[in-house]
Amino acid sequence: MKRKLVRITTVPISLEKLLEGQLAFMSNYFDVIAVSSCKQQLNAYGNKEGVRTYHLPMTRKITPLKDLYCVYRLYRFLKKEKPVIVHTHTPKAGIVGMMAARLARVPIRLHTVAGLPLMEASGFKRKILNVVEKKTYSYSTKVLPNSRGLKEIIVEEGFCSASKLEVLGEGSSNGIDCDYFSPQHFTKEQIWAKREELGISSDDSVFVFIGRIVKDKGIDELVRAFELLAKEMDNCKLLLVGPFENDLDPVSANTQRTVNEHSSIMCTGYQADVRIYLALSDFMVFPSYREGFPNVVMQAGAMELPVIASNINGCNEIIENGVNGLLVPVKDAESIYRSMQQLLQDKKLSEELKNNARMRIVERYDRLKMWNTILAEYERQQANL
Repeated sequence: MKRKLVRITTVPISLEKLLEGQLAFMSNYFDVIAVSSCKQQLNAYGNKEGVRTYHLPMTRKITPLKDLYCVYRLYRFLKKEKPVIVHTHTPKAGIVGMMAARLARVPIRLHTVAGLPLMEASGFKRKILNVVEKKTYSYSTKVLPNSRGLKEIIVEEGFCSASKLEVLGEGSSNGIDCDYFSPQHFTKEQIWAKREELGISSDDSVFVFIGRIVKDKGIDELVRAFELLAKEMDNCKLLLVGPFENDLDPVSANTQRTVNEHSSIMCTGYQADVRIYLALSDFMVFPSYREGFPNVVMQAGAMELPVIASNINGCNEIIENGVNGLLVPVKDAESIYRSMQQLLQDKKLSEELKNNARMRIVERYDRLKMWNTILAEYERQQANL
């Protein structure tokens, strides 16, 4: 009889995008239960992955009474199911899941840290988030930052002792399916047809961003940088692939206006499959303020795109400056502009970065390799019981 493994995220899209395929793989070794909010979406995910699900009405905002209710419900569920491992992802799922698992005396309690939203908070909100982060780690038996830089930040902030932390493999929470993310899936005809559909000519160079269109992804700086670039170079386009989230972390009104009005900026909204947008682009720009270990940067590399990325933890582990991309200071529109300009003007550099991009990802972040690394960690933990 398989032992039970419970994996928890705040919203199902995190299961779908951050852990795609992983729970199905783990179901070969465990009775896997996926826990998240948004019941309909969660059930659809469970059917796709072939795992059981349990709906927990968590929110992404600070909602203490609802959170305590979720802790109680999850505690009752865990007492009934008696899993050997509870493994949480995302901040809200972390505190709710680790607290409930501790109360239910689950023996192995793992929390993956894939970013620290609190780093952009201040004042009273920052104090609350600091406490929540420390409590999450204290309830866990092991904390898994998904980058070495993130591990250093956690220790520096005093959230947890270094002895409780471990980065698995080369980093990342899920690795990359390098067969799926490959330019070989698309013909030149398919690429040109999509470019034509978007209004991109054969002479245009395309910079793509993929992710949530929010302030802390560096969208304000990216749009300012592109405005400067477009004034001096006619044949360039900026493609924004992802949803606007104006309720949580909106971009500035000026950025919103520019995106709406600029003839060379295109928005696609959320896309379930981003590969064609990577295939039709020449470069990725990812000027995020904070990250754990960004999947889209690995995806871009696997699709042979040089990446301009913020010099922050996670990004600067995937991107080696001048080898497979360029690193820029965080919140620095001028540096983003200069790097975009450099890639357009220095064809030799661009080609060299492109040639190195996929090889580096395949060697370090192949998905199956990452899944087996996580499985090995589960097995080590169980052996120590």
